Amino acid sequence: MEPRGESIAYPRQVLLLFVLLCVYVSASELGRFSVAEEMESRSFVGNVAKALGLEVRELSARGGRITSKGKKQHLHLNVQTGDLLLKEKLDREELCGPAEPCVLPFQILLENPLHIIPAELRVLDINDHAPMFPDVEMLLKIRENSPPESLFSLKNALDLDVGINNVQNYTVTPDSHFCVHTRTRSDGRKYPELVLHKALDREEQPEFSLTLTAVDGGSPPKSGTAQIRVLVVDVNDNTPVFAQPQYEVQIPEDSPIDFLVVTVSARDLDIGSNGEISYTLIQSSEEVSQTFKVNPFSGEIRLKKQVDFEMIQLYEMDIEATDGGGLSGKCTVRIHVMDLNDNPPELALSSLNSPIPEDSSEVVVAVFSISDRDSGDKGKMVCSIQDNVPFVLKSSLENFYTLVTDGVLDREIRNEYNITITVTDLGSPRLKTEQTITVLISDVNDNSPVFTQTAYTLYLRENNSPAFHIGGVSASDRDWGSNARVIYSLLPPETGELPLFSYISINSDNGHLYALRSLDYEAIQAFQFTVRAADCGSPSLSSQALVRLVIQDENDNSPFVLYPLQNGTTLCNDLVPRTAEPGYLVTKVVAVDGDSGQNSWLSYQLLKATDPGLFTIWAHNGEVRTLRSISDRDAIKQKLLVLVKDNGQPPLSTAATLNVFLVDGFSEPYLQLPDMPKEQAQTDSLTIYLVISLASVSFLFLVSVILFIAVRLWRTKKDATDGHQFRSNSSFPGHFVDVGGTGTLSQSYHYEVCLTNDSGNAEFQFLKPIIPRLPTQDSGRELEEHPPFQKSFGLG
Repeated sequence: MEPRGESIAYPRQVLLLFVLLCVYVSASELGRFSVAEEMESRSFVGNVAKALGLEVRELSARGGRITSKGKKQHLHLNVQTGDLLLKEKLDREELCGPAEPCVLPFQILLENPLHIIPAELRVLDINDHAPMFPDVEMLLKIRENSPPESLFSLKNALDLDVGINNVQNYTVTPDSHFCVHTRTRSDGRKYPELVLHKALDREEQPEFSLTLTAVDGGSPPKSGTAQIRVLVVDVNDNTPVFAQPQYEVQIPEDSPIDFLVVTVSARDLDIGSNGEISYTLIQSSEEVSQTFKVNPFSGEIRLKKQVDFEMIQLYEMDIEATDGGGLSGKCTVRIHVMDLNDNPPELALSSLNSPIPEDSSEVVVAVFSISDRDSGDKGKMVCSIQDNVPFVLKSSLENFYTLVTDGVLDREIRNEYNITITVTDLGSPRLKTEQTITVLISDVNDNSPVFTQTAYTLYLRENNSPAFHIGGVSASDRDWGSNARVIYSLLPPETGELPLFSYISINSDNGHLYALRSLDYEAIQAFQFTVRAADCGSPSLSSQALVRLVIQDENDNSPFVLYPLQNGTTLCNDLVPRTAEPGYLVTKVVAVDGDSGQNSWLSYQLLKATDPGLFTIWAHNGEVRTLRSISDRDAIKQKLLVLVKDNGQPPLSTAATLNVFLVDGFSEPYLQLPDMPKEQAQTDSLTIYLVISLASVSFLFLVSVILFIAVRLWRTKKDATDGHQFRSNSSFPGHFVDVGGTGTLSQSYHYEVCLTNDSGNAEFQFLKPIIPRLPTQDSGRELEEHPPFQKSFGLG
């Protein structure tokens, strides 16, 4: 019974194992799809809903979609139907190269709940490439004593297709002595070997011409051919043998030209020419033959040009060792290129905006991109500029940057910026690239001209020559070019009273000021005006400065004697009682000077007198006083010559004549007889003196009135024709007051000065002495009791 139970349990175990295997296969193939290459866009790949066992509505409701690595998406999911479609044509050779199978992984993403299902698309190869031999003709040397079934290596054909569509078989024609065996490498590739199936006789046939045909397994199949030239050589029964069948070598990518990569070595047991080995490259690509060279005698493999990891990472080549008898052996050399940080970052400037206006804000100055051909961290980069510039870098796309202004620029502070862009990679050692760009700042008219002073004071001596250079003003503008060119001009006075443009002119280019006419200090002492400085920008900016012109006085006016009058028509006589004490005030010489300052300081000097010891004059106020008591021997008429001199350089002066009569009281007659003997004058009666005095004073008053009217009319006419405006620098009080000592003139007296002021002109027109009271010494009665006497001397 036990054997039968065991026989029943065994089929059950097999059945259970089969069911589990089917479930595993169905689960593993749930997310696998396949499609042939070169299918048109939107071709059907499979139905995702059916593959997942979902309803189409559920697939749409759960937001099913396709995701995959990389930016390029090859598939598209139609959630309405659950169909998986191609987005574009697929080229298996481009996607996977010789790799088989060609699998593109992707993920099916479902939500509510979230479920990520890994899947893959297998791109199936089609026979769209024919086999091709690297050389259209191959030369093969075979010993004549080679035994049948000897094998000879041939160059294999290349087919970009894979699997069954790759090379599947080789044939050779004619096949009288040879045939071809198709061999398979470990990676599945087929290669041919020529087989000798009949002994050779060099004397019978020294050379064979064969055609080698490579056929792939496609439907329909495609083929390629090459010619084989077989030379039968004499006996050489030993082939070269390499020390190792495959060499693995690593070299840094910065290896110099003629760098020794590796030395291959083969050994031949033959001697003589049959034992002499030469090395050659076989089955090499164009890139290999251009990069490496083999020394045919030593087997040294050296660089013909520098290698670059960024271009090719692996070189594979076959080295053939051939002895003198034509026998050969081969080995494979694999050269791996090691990456170094040997490529500095590269910067490509796309655009540069220069110059830029100084009032620009957030303007894009430059656009550039950066790149690094190295891999890994050696290819990562950091971009920066210096800190002390008003610019900033902004990253727009990956490895693309824009240089933008950061803040307001000012050309007057800095008109040019040299910006150094530094790109540094993260390799070891770090490499960097620097590029300096120059950004020019163009000017904007944003600065007004600025005077060196807000106010100028210029001095000019009177009586200048016309077009005399007074001085100048200066303004500068921080702008550039026409914006900095300054033009000067005079602004008209606000009141309009001063004819400024007939007095002053200005050079519009340099600001020099000129006096257009001769100026008179006595007419005008100072005036001010405004100068405007405007630049030539658009719009124009300007500023103003106040200029004050001060006229400096020169000593060009002689003193003018107001009293006594020196016009020769009216005589001014002064009476002095003989009883006058020393220091008695006789009279006062009054004079003025049209100049100012020290030029108008006057001093008085007695030049000549009838009796030099009798009178003196005070130098500073012009008072004439007695020095001693009057004696009987002194002449009745005393004539004094007074010199009035100013303090200018050189000094100017004027002489004045005074007539003084010595009388015994004021009742004594006054006779204007310059040469009258003293004895005769003493015998004259008081009546004659009074009559003559009255007539003289009346005549003097009449002449003074006529002179005042004439001078007044003349000044009025002169003011009407004169355009000068001035103000008097010297102002005189309306009265000069002096208090004298003793005698009949001991009371206060003053001189009345009449002033006129028309259009700012001040002139002395008339002056007369006014004596309020003159008491007599004998009677003690006041002078008011004698009206005739008052009238004669202009008293009252």
